Amino acid sequence: MSRPPTAPPTLEDVARVAGVSRATVSRVINGTRNVDRRIQEVVRAAIDQTGYAPNRAARSLVTKRAGTIALVVSGAGDQGEEDAFATRVFSDPFFGRVASGVLGFLRTRGVHPVLMVADTEAAREDVLSFLRQGSADGALLVSTHAEDPLPARLVQAELPAVLFARPARPVPISYVDLDHQAGAKLAADHLVRRGCTQVATISGPLDVPASQDRLTGFRDAMARHGFPYVPIAEGGFTSGSGEAAMERLLAEHPTLDGVFAANDLMAQGALLVLQKHGRRVPDEVAVVGFDDSSPALSCRPRLTTVRQPVEDMAAGMSRLLLDHVEEPGLRPKSVIFEPSLVVRESA
Repeated sequence: MSRPPTAPPTLEDVARVAGVSRATVSRVINGTRNVDRRIQEVVRAAIDQTGYAPNRAARSLVTKRAGTIALVVSGAGDQGEEDAFATRVFSDPFFGRVASGVLGFLRTRGVHPVLMVADTEAAREDVLSFLRQGSADGALLVSTHAEDPLPARLVQAELPAVLFARPARPVPISYVDLDHQAGAKLAADHLVRRGCTQVATISGPLDVPASQDRLTGFRDAMARHGFPYVPIAEGGFTSGSGEAAMERLLAEHPTLDGVFAANDLMAQGALLVLQKHGRRVPDEVAVVGFDDSSPALSCRPRLTTVRQPVEDMAAGMSRLLLDHVEEPGLRPKSVIFEPSLVVRESA
């Protein structure tokens, strides 16, 4: 005789394991703000232990929410090259780290992300329609282009949204970002401490605020160390652009002995060029990157780099969005994270 199927865990089961009332469990699951953080953690641990799965359809009838957010990677193009854009974006380890941080934060809160790519006008309209129809409660936006119109359109439509990184143009939208200038200063200070006296930099695209801030921070720090001129080659945040920029710098400044690349992928490209030209790293040329992404560990030598806590920033972005969903009309807010230097073999 077969055994009857085991009944799925209930709210009462979670409440019993957590040692709280059924109402408290319900408030935690529904994202009510006035529940003590320690109690929330106990309830979420009980949810994990019991395997309880909230009934999303029933909950949405009560809360008027979808229990879903849109994780949007957006650009400014409208040439119908979505596949090429998606390939380029998701080959960059940065976006994997953002997704990991978002998933890690949302998974214990009963909220599910839906990935959307918006690099054409039609795709941007799809995102706006998706949100207006209530299919998602808000948007986490990673914008890849300074001219991206989507942040302003989300604000105009009064849709809850939070941006990763300061917008290139003033828009009253919440965002998380890094103190990029402080990070670039860490790189400059380290190269000078190593005794580098002919230092150059590979910047990111100069229409991107993060690139501008990293370049400004590096130049200012070098000037404070007594170096008024820093040669610059602009890159595009890709390994190939780092190679091209390093070739230009070597041709114009063959005796350089230190390089700061504004992200790890460009630093990786720079290392390949230095190796090709027989320049020993770090003995002849020290190299510092930015991000502390996976290429920093796959490089040979392994890369000294400025760490950007992307996963923590993505979690902070998610927390901000849930605040806006819970409290419509909440004023825009910025949260700035601090960088740190990770010293390895390249400098």
